[in-house]
Amino acid sequence: MSLEKTLVILKPSAIQRGLVGEVTRRFERKGLRIAGMKMMQLTDELLNKHYAHLADKPFFQRVKNSMMASPVIVCCYEGVDAVQVVRNMTGSTNGRMAVPGTIRGDFSVSGQENIIHTSDSHDNAIEEINRFFKPEELFDYKQSVLPFLYNNDEYL
Repeated sequence: MSLEKTLVILKPSAIQRGLVGEVTRRFERKGLRIAGMKMMQLTDELLNKHYAHLADKPFFQRVKNSMMASPVIVCCYEGVDAVQVVRNMTGSTNGRMAVPGTIRGDFSVSGQENIIHTSDSHDNAIEEINRFFKPEELFDYKQSVLPFLYNNDEYL
């Protein structure tokens, strides 16, 4: 297996509630490597592309307004099966339904103000990473801890 990249957006609800360090800590402690991270203010144009699949939904504008309420932190994490690992750690979209121990289960009681966006598939992760990061904003570096996270045939 090889290492996979995935996109995580720490939403305005995470920024405003001071949860950035806690959420980032969870991913790092799990063993995911930060390949890129930056703070940015999302725009209507960017959100129209990112949430195009929701454009015909009655809550589309509400979602965009929520995502533009403050800056966000956009992250690219890397690891074996990173998309699925991050999704499992994140929990159900609706924080009221998310299992305790997941990020949303521990920090969210809303379906919209739910702390975090994560890529839902390998293909979408690639598309989303390219939407939010320039190639020079992503870093490939060796972590000395890699042999202690995976068996060597898991990441070669």
